Amino acid sequence: MKSSKTPGFETRMIHAGAQPEPVTGARQTPIFQNTSYVFHDADHAASLFNLQTFGFIYSRLTNPTVAALEERLASLEGGRGTTCCASGHAAQMLVFFALMGPGDRFIASNRLYGGSITQFGKTFQKFDWQVDFVDVDDPENVRQALTPKTKAIFVESLANPGGVVSNLEALAEVAGEAGVPLVVDNTMATPYLCQPFDWGADLVVHSTTKFLSGNGTSMGGAVVDSGRFDWSASDRFPGLAAPEPAYHGLSFYETFGDMAFTMQAHAVGLRDLGATMAPMNAFQTLLGCETLSLRMERHCANAKQVAAFLESHNAVDWVSCAALPSSPYHGLAEKYLPRGAGSVFTFGVKGGYEAGVKVVEACELFSHLANIGDTRSLILHPASTTHRQLTEEQRQAAGAGPEVVRLSIGLETVDDLLADLDQALTAD
Repeated sequence: MKSSKTPGFETRMIHAGAQPEPVTGARQTPIFQNTSYVFHDADHAASLFNLQTFGFIYSRLTNPTVAALEERLASLEGGRGTTCCASGHAAQMLVFFALMGPGDRFIASNRLYGGSITQFGKTFQKFDWQVDFVDVDDPENVRQALTPKTKAIFVESLANPGGVVSNLEALAEVAGEAGVPLVVDNTMATPYLCQPFDWGADLVVHSTTKFLSGNGTSMGGAVVDSGRFDWSASDRFPGLAAPEPAYHGLSFYETFGDMAFTMQAHAVGLRDLGATMAPMNAFQTLLGCETLSLRMERHCANAKQVAAFLESHNAVDWVSCAALPSSPYHGLAEKYLPRGAGSVFTFGVKGGYEAGVKVVEACELFSHLANIGDTRSLILHPASTTHRQLTEEQRQAAGAGPEVVRLSIGLETVDDLLADLDQALTAD
C-alpha cells in the first residue's frame, strides 16, 4: 500500500515532476527539444485549443521538459501550479500582465534588485502601469500607499543586494485587508530557506537563473501560484475572473478555480508575450534542483563565516547580513529563514566609491560579474553596475551606496575566500 505521507523536501527536489519516460524508460527527464506536437484527430486539437483538455500544442505555451520543472517548483514551494518562462524579469512581467490594466498601480519595496526597480519604475510606465515604492520595513507605509487602483504588493523575501528580510506575515495581513495579492520574489532565499506561502503570500516569483539552477549556465524564471487567492471576490482582476474573449467568454477562475492564474499565464501570458523557457534551460534547472538543499546549506555556512570575518576587518565599515546577530533583520531571519539567511550580502568599504571599485578589481578567486547564486563566489560593486541606472537616492534606499560591495558566496573552501578578500582589502 502506498504511503499517504507527504514526501520530504529533499525527496521532492529530486523526484517531483519526474517519472521514467514511458517510451524508453529513461530515468532522467529528457530534453524535449521540440516545437510542436501531433494531435490525435481534429476533435483532440479543438479541445486543446479550447482549454478543455490538458496537453501539448506548441512549445511557446507548454513543453514536456518545462512542464516537469513547473511541477517540481510547485511542489517545492507548496503551490498549486507554476509557469516557467525565459527569465526572472519575464516572470515579473507575466504576474503584472495578468493583474494590471492601464492606469493601475502596485506597491513595491524600495529595497529590490536594481533591475526590478528600473523595470517597475521605467519600463512598466509604457503600459501605464504605475508603481509606488515604499519602505516595507513598516507595514503601515504599505497600508498608507494603498489606493482603489492598487492591484498587488511586491517584495523580496530576502532582498538583493542588502540582506534585508521582509516581514511576510505582516505584509500578507495588509494585502489580505486590501483584497490584493502579496507577490514575493523568493529568488535569494529559495524554497529551501523560505516558504512564503506558509506566511500568507499569494504568488511567488523566481529568477531560476540563480540558486535553483545553481551553476551559472541557464536563464529562466518562474511564477508559482498558491491557488488560494479568490480572483472573483471583486471586479479588480478581469483578466482572471471576467470572460476572456479569446476563449469564447471562458472565465479562468470560474473554469479552473485554484489553477486559474497558472492556466491564464500559459494560455494568455506565454501565448502573447512569448517569454518561453528553453527546454535545455529547464533540463539544467531540473538538475540544479536535485542538489538545492545541499548547496544552500554550504552557501549559508560559508556566507556566515565570511560575513563575520568582514565585520571584524579594519578596512570594512559595516556588514549587512541577516545571519549576523548585529543585523536589525536577524530576528526576522530566524523566523522566516530558520535554515540560514542566504549567501548574498553587502558590506561597506572604508573609502567610498573608489575603494569599493578597488576591492572588486583586486579579488582573484571571486569572479567579478553580475549574477548571484552560482557555485562560484561572485563579487560586484552595485553602484557602478546593477544599480547604475538609479538615482543616488534610490541607490541609498536599495542598500547600494557608493561604498557598497555585494558578495554572492559560493561553495569553495571558506579559508580560500577569506584569504582572497583579505588581500583585496589590504592591497596598496
